Amino acid sequence: MARVRLPNDWRPRAYQRGLWDYLENGGKRAMAIWHRRSGKDAVALHWAAVSAFQKPGNYWHMLPQAAQARKAIWEAVNPHTGRRRVDEAFPDSICTKRDTDMAVKFANGATWQVVGSDNFNSLVGSTPIGIVFSEWALAVPTAWAILRPILLENGGWSLFITTPRGKNHAHKMFVGAQKDAGWYAEQLTAHQTGVFTPEQLAGERAEYEREYGDDVGGALFEQEYLCSFDAAILGSYWGSEIRALERAGRLTDFDVVPTLPVHTAWDLGVGDSTAIWFFQVLGSEIRVIDYYEAHGVGLPHYAEKLTEKASRGGWTYGDDFVPHDAKVRELGTGRTRVETLIELGRKPRLVPDHRLEDGINAARQTFGRTWFRKSTTEDAVEGLKAYQREYDEEHRVYRNKPLHNWASHRADAWRYLSMAWRAIAPPEPLPRRPGALNVGGVSTATMDDLWAEREREMEDY
Repeated sequence: MARVRLPNDWRPRAYQRGLWDYLENGGKRAMAIWHRRSGKDAVALHWAAVSAFQKPGNYWHMLPQAAQARKAIWEAVNPHTGRRRVDEAFPDSICTKRDTDMAVKFANGATWQVVGSDNFNSLVGSTPIGIVFSEWALAVPTAWAILRPILLENGGWSLFITTPRGKNHAHKMFVGAQKDAGWYAEQLTAHQTGVFTPEQLAGERAEYEREYGDDVGGALFEQEYLCSFDAAILGSYWGSEIRALERAGRLTDFDVVPTLPVHTAWDLGVGDSTAIWFFQVLGSEIRVIDYYEAHGVGLPHYAEKLTEKASRGGWTYGDDFVPHDAKVRELGTGRTRVETLIELGRKPRLVPDHRLEDGINAARQTFGRTWFRKSTTEDAVEGLKAYQREYDEEHRVYRNKPLHNWASHRADAWRYLSMAWRAIAPPEPLPRRPGALNVGGVSTATMDDLWAEREREMEDY
């Protein structure tokens, strides 16, 4: 076998040296908020190769979604050399590659694989000792919560690399990492690295603004090249409504009203995250008091968590609003999730079946009458800002379709809340007239009919 020196035909650039030295000297937790085209993934790939021979084991390179991993990492080509990046970091002389599941097996028995944070749960048994969380700002946040005990137990390392996407979980982690002496935390803009000349950057900004308009183009440039956490999230469905809510002081701390029941709105995942909003309705005002999300656990876990929260908060529950498909019988058990929730002591009510567009519009209007308790929902509200449209790169337009990302579950649960709250305590009646619109473009009469239909369906349980 030919002798290969690792890293293979590669050396860190000057601005990459700090991160590389930290890892090479045994650092276990690192976060790099670096601008686009700064070589974040290249550093991660070459470090994984070195680690695999220093400490044989399983290594993962995790993207937000498994579906994007092949294009973004496995098939990605270095434009300067014309070679695949994985072939540069992992030369064939020291490993074999398996294209079907994007896996590498090294000569010493170590393995490396590209995975998605949306399906990592099926791989947990392989006990990785090194994980790269690439595009962490777009990944499922619970991935780290579930995987960190594994790395803690086996002395493994984790590297988070990303550009910002608003003040979400990545921002929160970065702020915390900056205060923790055990972490390496670095934010590098394109002005700091010298990858691009000032003239190139000016040209990039001008091009973004020509293509997307001054506001959107400027925000996109600041996000991608200046690593701004404050830049607007492009394509956000509800970004402007949430900013207006924040300016009005409706993201603040307040007490739960003890005489009112606490209702919940669920997005029920199947082999995926389940998200739950906790809220009270006072007249025409909605008070959101808490939020909970978990991954890879069954309905008994959520019932237990809700009981725990009620005990700690001193409140009582009202209804649990669940998606319309919760009444469908599961093939494995022959039971519906509605039946399971009832057996667990919950009070499920089916949210009216509705078009996605109607739910999104109802959610948009609901923000105007909502207060969020800051101490328990601030992070979740940031997630609602990140609920955005898919972007069509070929035609350079936003599709009328949500991007499925880490924020999708909390956004779907919020949509169900928005379609459900008025069934609890409707606001003062509006003047009724044929076709009067008042909830997301759905007429009052139509909403009443939908709820009556749902109540008839629930009688079967």
